[in-house]
Amino acid sequence: MPPARLTRLAFDRRSPSFGQLDFLLGEIGQRMHERMDVVKLTPRRAIDIGCGHGQGLAGLRARFPDAQIAGLDISGAMLQQAGQRDPQRRPGWIGRLLGKRPMFDLVQGDLATLPFGAASFDLLWSNLALHWHPEPHRVFPEWHRVTGDEGLVMFSLFGPDTLKELRAAFADVDLDAHTMRFVDMHDIGDMLVHSGWSTPVMDMETLTVTYESPENLLREVQSFGGFRRPGAVGLRGRRWYRAVLAALERQRNADGVIPLTFEIVYGHAWKLAPRGRQATDDQGRAVVPVDSIGRARPRP
Repeated sequence: MPPARLTRLAFDRRSPSFGQLDFLLGEIGQRMHERMDVVKLTPRRAIDIGCGHGQGLAGLRARFPDAQIAGLDISGAMLQQAGQRDPQRRPGWIGRLLGKRPMFDLVQGDLATLPFGAASFDLLWSNLALHWHPEPHRVFPEWHRVTGDEGLVMFSLFGPDTLKELRAAFADVDLDAHTMRFVDMHDIGDMLVHSGWSTPVMDMETLTVTYESPENLLREVQSFGGFRRPGAVGLRGRRWYRAVLAALERQRNADGVIPLTFEIVYGHAWKLAPRGRQATDDQGRAVVPVDSIGRARPRP
């Protein structure tokens, strides 16, 4: 089965419980908006890629009230939930009578094969979605294609230290890799450069979420696809589960709770116009707009 179809089916199944991740999506989304405060951009068209239940769409609408806002997700079930967040998606004759068009355009598609023409958007926004794609090196060239000149991509994703406590608990039980492996920040930066993006800026921070019980920790991580249980059922499966719970219990800290690390990687980059299309003065010299000075920031 193609990887894209597997991902779609997985997120269709996860959609009913995906709301458990809302607290983290909301927190990281707010921090992404704070990073936007230093960016000079007024997009006409913006898209939230991997929009899930649509939590980030309202934030983009509030920040850019005059922009056309779209949301894309591979899961139809996720998009159905996102549609319910749009107050202007009224069912039946009421919406038609009021002449209301949706606040957001919702589109189903894969992150690496976007159903849009070249230079369709001025801002690409993606909050905690990129790490789910099995081939992230294919994503950034496609995002570059659908972004217009002087457009911006801003995103967040999980880094390698995410779920490290859970991996340690699994390692106490067996040798299988039950959790996802997340891409390093520097590799993401290299992908951006190789895909044609300019002046990429990457940074990272670590957040710790605590749990009262190992059962809640496993349930929540499994709800958003952070790990998979062994395929075997019956006695072996129960023994494995109890062993993992015991390994997590041994990780309780001095406050009596179980910590779980989330490494959050942030990145943004610009799509600059080709040099041959830069503005020139009457003597043929390249002209750089004053309001674009300062966009480039050194990569840490």
